[in-house]
Amino acid sequence: MANAAGASRGIGRIFGRKTVAQIQSEHEHGELKRTLGALNLVLLGIGCIIGAGIFVLTGRAAAEFAGPAIMVSFVITGLLCAFVALCYAELASALPVSGSAYSYTYASMGEGAAWVMGLLLLLEYGLAASTVAVSWSGYFSSLLADMHLAIPPELMGAPGVPIKNAAGVVIAHGIVNLPAIVIIGLVTLLLIRGVTESATVNNIIVAIKVTIVVLFIAIGSRYVHPALWSPFIPAEIPARPVGTNMDVWHQIWRALVALVTGDNSTKYGIGGVIHGAGVIFFAYLGFEAVSTAGAESRNPGKDMPIGILGALVVCTVLYIATSAVLVGIVPYASLDNAAPLAIAVNQIGLPWFAVLVKVGAIAGLTSVMLVLLYGQTRIFYTMSRDGLLPISLAAVHKTFRTPWINTIIVGIAAMGAAGLLSLDTLGDLANVGSLAAFALVCITVIYLRISNPELVRPFRTPFFPLTPILGAVMCVVLLLSLMTTPTTRKFFLIYLGVGIVIYLVYGFWFSKLNRGEVVTGHEAAPMELPHVED
Repeated sequence: MANAAGASRGIGRIFGRKTVAQIQSEHEHGELKRTLGALNLVLLGIGCIIGAGIFVLTGRAAAEFAGPAIMVSFVITGLLCAFVALCYAELASALPVSGSAYSYTYASMGEGAAWVMGLLLLLEYGLAASTVAVSWSGYFSSLLADMHLAIPPELMGAPGVPIKNAAGVVIAHGIVNLPAIVIIGLVTLLLIRGVTESATVNNIIVAIKVTIVVLFIAIGSRYVHPALWSPFIPAEIPARPVGTNMDVWHQIWRALVALVTGDNSTKYGIGGVIHGAGVIFFAYLGFEAVSTAGAESRNPGKDMPIGILGALVVCTVLYIATSAVLVGIVPYASLDNAAPLAIAVNQIGLPWFAVLVKVGAIAGLTSVMLVLLYGQTRIFYTMSRDGLLPISLAAVHKTFRTPWINTIIVGIAAMGAAGLLSLDTLGDLANVGSLAAFALVCITVIYLRISNPELVRPFRTPFFPLTPILGAVMCVVLLLSLMTTPTTRKFFLIYLGVGIVIYLVYGFWFSKLNRGEVVTGHEAAPMELPHVED
């Protein structure tokens, strides 16, 4: 009986939660000035959202899944992000702490769920940085070609990945993506040195991103061939036996059944549009930065929803316009490339514009990698201080005042992923981690409303419980659409399995919460970087 009781108490430790007061005392950074209004938050959101996604995965989503209906995919993903962002806003106002969704989960659903959230955030931040590096490599190669320089094509892709020329002809197969490895290495060294981007540089980078996108829409629209938008939703490949006479609702139902059953026939058709929405979800990942600005908002209850929804609406419109121009200039089947906008501007035939777009993309993507890798080191730093990871990951360099061991490990892992995994695999895995994490965030809002109704919430998610339920369901649907790919599904399940084993072997026993220890030591906190999300 005693052994059974002890085992029960041990299992119960997995659900141990930190109190809100405990988390706030651990992560106290001082009182922030409430200076941000609704317009500030909208602009912050636009700067955070626009970037890597539109430069990286739009071409792949159009070429492989949605065709010209990639525009509809952006609408679906934008709607999902609105639901999730409103949930983030409530958690950010109720639990104003660092550590991102990891800390929210620790305070609500317990340590076991927080560990899983940490695993998901590793996919979101770490592999997202590698995904961006592969796209950076594509734009860098295209820019070199404009200067009549070239890197051996075998060094421009992951092992076995076909390398295509500007005409879409396979000219080689990759051995390793060397430029992607090099840029991740350089960014890692910058983070170890503790280079902090100034607000001025941040604003310049944001301005470059937005200007490039707007110019692409404005100039590119003059070269659009409307015939390339037809058929808007190409027929499924392979076509289903029931054929072409299904109405829209029947197609949607068949697509959802395919997601649940693991059928991978999602190239074009309604299923392809849904799958495409999952692929380009990457383009919206930066929206969560807006929700974390609640502590600096003058009136969070009013300004936060305006900032979040305003930024999402503006970015969704820009994304739809960009994708419309992209598939109107280049046939959608030819856009499966790490640098789709580069293909389009080369097609236009304006050399100065092509160089401008590529330089702007390279600058924007570099800043995104910097912040994504920083974000991952920050999450590892927090988990290490909680005892869930070795304390060495929280060790701070005496001179640079940065978590250097942590940063080196994250950098090496990101370099390996960028050099050895394809863009398709990286993008899918980053999106899977993000979608699973966001579904958990939506569930956390519901859980806290039930378990802690007395918790002070300066901002409350509207239309509760419909908003978090729709957010969670849509996340799961898009997650299932990505999990139909066998490689992605196997990697994700094995990754979670190994991660849970590591927790049971190490984190469960060394957790400071379960050992009754108090987490302190903010004098050793790593440097801060402004948000320059993707």
